[in-house]
Amino acid sequence: MSGELLFGIHSIDAALTNDPKNILELYFETDSQNARVKELSERARDLGLKPHARPRDALDRMTGGARHQGAVARYRAPPPRAESELYELVEKAEKDTLLLVLDGVTDPHNLGACLRSAEGAGVTAVIVPKDKAAGITPTVRRASSGAADRVAFFAVTNLARTLKALKDRGVWLVGLADDAGQDFYKLDLKGPLAIVMGSEGEGMRRLTSEACDFLAHIPMRGAVESLNVSVATGVVLFEALRQRGA
Repeated sequence: MSGELLFGIHSIDAALTNDPKNILELYFETDSQNARVKELSERARDLGLKPHARPRDALDRMTGGARHQGAVARYRAPPPRAESELYELVEKAEKDTLLLVLDGVTDPHNLGACLRSAEGAGVTAVIVPKDKAAGITPTVRRASSGAADRVAFFAVTNLARTLKALKDRGVWLVGLADDAGQDFYKLDLKGPLAIVMGSEGEGMRRLTSEACDFLAHIPMRGAVESLNVSVATGVVLFEALRQRGA
């Protein structure tokens, strides 16, 4: 059967909560003693789905030995969002607009963790380039603990053009760079804002960096020179949230 393979309690829970109509097939471990698995099975039946019971070794084979926690689904992922919808969200949020731009994050676990922080911070949308960057995959869904299904996610063809369009709509762009002179904590992060993060190894691309209104760094005291991109994303988003009166 076609469809994306989802597995793990958080991923299945998010699909049941946010998009049950696109669950094609649902499998739970036979006689599972996990209370969460039992609860998910009952919810699925209440939603009109017919989950199948399968022994653990069958689920192991289905997922290639990945940690599925006794819950697996075939899922028809929704189509990518149109970029025009991004601008509609920005116009609707007005001064409360808070965007996360990830310029070339390629590790799905990092992307999933970034989406989790973004959802927790209440971002308006997450924006990534279509090329040379991770998209929404089963691994990302699992790493995000369901946030991938709750955050507006846009993969855009031309990131520099999208950033310009956001600036034209009054959104300020703050980019994070280790070599920037400005202390991130000294910036005013209120109002329509996009936080721009670079890739794991190379940071922001030149055109992305040049599009930013401000470049800043997270001050570090220890011997470590920089933070993992997902950790840094959490730091900056929740500082923005604090300033904005969370």
